[in-house]
Amino acid sequence: MTEEMERDDRVFLMGEEVGHYQGAYKVSEGMLEKFGSRRVIDTPIAEAGFAGIGAGAAMVGLRPIIEFMTWNFSAVAFDQILNNAAKIRQMSGGQFNCPIVFRGPNASARQVGSQHSHAMEHFYATVPGLKVVAPAFVDDAKGLMKAAIRDDNPVLVMESETLYSLKGEVPDSDEVTPLGKARLVREGTDCTIISYSRMTHVAIEAAAALDKEGISTEIVDLRSLRPLDEDAIVDSVRKTHRCVVVHEGWPYGGVGAEVADRVQRLAFDWLDAPILRVTSLDVPMPYNAKLEQLCMPQPGRVIDAVKRVVNRGVAQGRN
Repeated sequence: MTEEMERDDRVFLMGEEVGHYQGAYKVSEGMLEKFGSRRVIDTPIAEAGFAGIGAGAAMVGLRPIIEFMTWNFSAVAFDQILNNAAKIRQMSGGQFNCPIVFRGPNASARQVGSQHSHAMEHFYATVPGLKVVAPAFVDDAKGLMKAAIRDDNPVLVMESETLYSLKGEVPDSDEVTPLGKARLVREGTDCTIISYSRMTHVAIEAAAALDKEGISTEIVDLRSLRPLDEDAIVDSVRKTHRCVVVHEGWPYGGVGAEVADRVQRLAFDWLDAPILRVTSLDVPMPYNAKLEQLCMPQPGRVIDAVKRVVNRGVAQGRN
């Protein structure tokens, strides 16, 4: 964000505690001092208000970054995102663009209760006019953010609350990760695991365990949920002939269901087994730590799903 604000003086950051407190997760640390209060703007607790201000600012030529302290709170601003940011280009006949980024932590954290643990991406990925990304790695977090800020459409950046502590190398160059392009995390021959955000790391852990049992898995990290990289998905499934989709949302509908539909429509003749999904359980997230972990996808559940599709039997009692 700092690099893009240095590059383009139309970019500004707005949200709760982004300035003097330097962000609830210190994402905007040092930015108020560097850019001042006209470009790093603390807001009241009023998501609908500052989301709407951001959409209006984007319509008249600025490039706002709107931070939700958590995507759970974006439900209060859903009307502004759905009915204004997403639709203004179409409703104005192309007279107005809305180059705005909505960003913040998404999905579960650690014992924050059901009202703060929603995986919100599938709500927004259904909306025409929005782009939705969910990085799993630090270099993609930077590259996708740059792409989102430079895009002339509203882009929602879903940052996993539990990945803020992840460390890794990022390019010093002005490298942009294109929207709509998946990442092949590892190659394999027996089954494709499709995931994104924190669940990519769950898939990596499961794949390492499966290697020891002689099962080779390929992992595709979607990175971008809308637009979706159909080619990367289909190419992998044609190679492995099996598919398991892992995501943190609920099982009813959602990103996993969309991916499964694309696979069965576009790669049906290459499938040797049904497509399986590994999701959170179909309940509000419990506060209790053990129940919370039970609800979320764990490596053991991914291992069991892969074994089912490769006909190697199912291990019992995994979590």
